[in-house]
Amino acid sequence: MSTGSGAASAPAPDPYDTKTALDAPRKNSMFSSLRIRNYRLFFLGQVVSNIGTWMQRIAQDWLVLSLTGSSAAVGITTALQFLPMLLFGLYGGVLVDRLRKRPTLMVTQSAMALTSLALAVLTLTGMVEVWHIYVAALALGLATVVDNPARQSFVSELVGPGQLQNAVSLNSANFQSARLVGPAVAGLLITGVGTGWAFLLNGLSFVAPLTGLMLMRTRELHPVERAPRGKGQLREGLRYVAGRPDLVWPIVLVGFMGTFAFNFPVYLSAFADDVFHGGAGVYSMFNTLMAVGSVSGALLAARRGTARLRLLIMAALAFGALEILAAASPELWMFALIMVPLGLVSMTVNVTTNTSLQMSTDPSVRGRVMALYMMVFLGGAPVGAPIVGWVTDTYGARVGFAVGGAIAMTVAAVIGLILARAGGLRLSFGWNHGHPRVRFVPRDHTKALAPAA
Repeated sequence: MSTGSGAASAPAPDPYDTKTALDAPRKNSMFSSLRIRNYRLFFLGQVVSNIGTWMQRIAQDWLVLSLTGSSAAVGITTALQFLPMLLFGLYGGVLVDRLRKRPTLMVTQSAMALTSLALAVLTLTGMVEVWHIYVAALALGLATVVDNPARQSFVSELVGPGQLQNAVSLNSANFQSARLVGPAVAGLLITGVGTGWAFLLNGLSFVAPLTGLMLMRTRELHPVERAPRGKGQLREGLRYVAGRPDLVWPIVLVGFMGTFAFNFPVYLSAFADDVFHGGAGVYSMFNTLMAVGSVSGALLAARRGTARLRLLIMAALAFGALEILAAASPELWMFALIMVPLGLVSMTVNVTTNTSLQMSTDPSVRGRVMALYMMVFLGGAPVGAPIVGWVTDTYGARVGFAVGGAIAMTVAAVIGLILARAGGLRLSFGWNHGHPRVRFVPRDHTKALAPAA
C-alpha cells in the first residue's frame, strides 16, 4: 500500500515479534513535538476543550445519579454515549481515510459544542429530565464516531512520523492534565451554582480547538494520500488487522478492559455515594487523583524510547491487581491513595496501545485501524456499563470493582501467554542478586546453553 505523500509509515514489525516499531532509540525530548506550530495550536486548543469535557463528564454522571439514584442509570448513559462507536465505528474509520482531516474535525467539534449548549439550556431552565441526558449522550457518541479516529490520525499529519510517538504521548498527558482541573471545577460548580453551568462552559470551550484548526498553515502539514472511494474498504481494513497479530491482540486486550474494567463513572460514583457516603466533591477527588497518576504515566511514555508489548501486558496485570486492592480498601484515604497508581498504569496501557498501533500501521489504512481500536475500546462500554452497573447495584460497589479487576488480570495473562508463544518465547523463573526474576526468553534458550552431546 502507498504510504502517501510526506508520511512514510514505520516499518511493519514482524508479527511474531513481541516488540514493535517503537523499539527504536529515543531521539526527542519530552516536549519536542510542541516546537511544531500546527501541533502547538492543536495542543493548546485541546487543553481548553479537554477541561470542558471533563467538567461535563462529572456533571453528567452526577446529574443522572441525582435524578435517579441508580448506578445502572449512570451505566446506561455511558452506554448510550459509546453505543454509536460500537455500531458505526468502522464506517467512521472508512470515512476518515477518505476525507480531509481538518475540515472533518471542524464539523464534528461544532456538532459536539451545540449538543453541550443544548443540554446546558435544558438544565439551567430546570426542564432537564433523564431522557434528555440520554439523547445528549447519544448525540455526542454519534459525533465521536468520526471525530475520534480523525483526531487520532490527524496527529501524524501535524508532526510527521519522526515526532508521532512524542505527540501521541503528549496528547494523552494533555487529556489527563485536564482531568486535574475539570473535575475540581465541576465539583465547585455543582455544589455552588448547579450542573448546567458545567455544560455551558464545556460548549463554549470548543471555541479554542476550532480557532486552532482555522489558524493552522496548510503548507506545513504532512499530507497523507487519502483512500479513494471504492467497494470493500471496510473488509480491507479488517483483513489488514487480522493478518497482524501485533495489532490484533493489543486491541483485544483493551477491548476487554474497556468493557469491564475502565467503567470508572459507574465504579467511582458508587464508591463516593454508597460506600464512603460522600458527595460530588468526593467523586471529583477520585477523578482528580486518578488524573495525577495518568499525567505521570503519559509523561513517562513521552520520555520512554521503547514501548514493548510486554510493557502493555505488565501494566494491564498491575491495573487489575490495583482495582482488586482498591475494592478491598476499608478506608476512604486508602481508596483515594490507590487512585494515583491506578491512573498511572491505566495510562500506560492506553498510550502503549495507541502509539504502537499508529507507528506500526500504514498511513493509508490508519483511520480504519484507529477506528477499530476506538470501536473496541470505547464501544465496549455499551455492553459493559449496564452489566457492571447491575452488578454494582445488586452486589455492591466493592464486588463490582473487584470483578472488573479480575477480568483485566485474567485477560492480560492469557494474551501475554499467546503473544509469548507466537513470538517463540517461554516464561523463565530465576534469581537476580537474591531477588526472584520472571521474564520471557526464547524457547530454545536452554538448548542453546546446553553443552553438545
